[in-house]
Amino acid sequence: MIFIQLILAHLLGDFVLQPNSWVSDKENKKLKSKYLYLHVLIHTILSLIFLWNLELWWVAVLVGITHFIIDASKLSFQNIKTKKRWFFFDQALHIAVIVGVSFYFNEFDFEFLQDQNLLKIAMAALFLTSPASIFIKILLSSWTPVPETQTDIQTESLSSAGKYIGILERLLVFTFIMVNHWEGVGFMVAAKSVFRFSDLAQAKQRKLTEYVLIGTLLSFGMAVLTGILIK
Repeated sequence: MIFIQLILAHLLGDFVLQPNSWVSDKENKKLKSKYLYLHVLIHTILSLIFLWNLELWWVAVLVGITHFIIDASKLSFQNIKTKKRWFFFDQALHIAVIVGVSFYFNEFDFEFLQDQNLLKIAMAALFLTSPASIFIKILLSSWTPVPETQTDIQTESLSSAGKYIGILERLLVFTFIMVNHWEGVGFMVAAKSVFRFSDLAQAKQRKLTEYVLIGTLLSFGMAVLTGILIK
């Protein structure tokens, strides 16, 4: 498949064969950086090597040209605040080009949208992200604990960390259930308990401990129930 070959070339060229020094030089000098053009040349050569078909030289050239345009746009418009956003946008555009080429060679179609099992799994995974977080937040809204003294509890925390931890744990639990590895669910519960123990011991608040326990059980419970329903 051309898709697999070009993805391999992309991963090798964009991550393995691109040192951090090249990335820094490109961010500092932007279009004046020689490493930008060397990076694009490497991508073009890798694409041609992985395709291993001289008749498809134009595919390698197309990948190289679009890679230059995408990278040049990212370097020109990104800043410190938008760097992370531009990284994912940049990768998405590169993958979109590869997918477009693969569609040209009729490697993909939309018949997967008629697969009811796949759609059910996608629906369940989507529910376990933000919708489940909102359900849990509303269910716990009347029990949100207030620290008795600011000195008794650790208040420093990453922004929205709890939300993303919950989403990741639910998706992992759902995955373990779908592949029939229930022991993975037990490992997740144990791992989270270990990490949470020090925080709760330091807080010395029974209400906070109960709040975290209820939230954790709700999160795992939703993932387990969703997995069972889908199976």
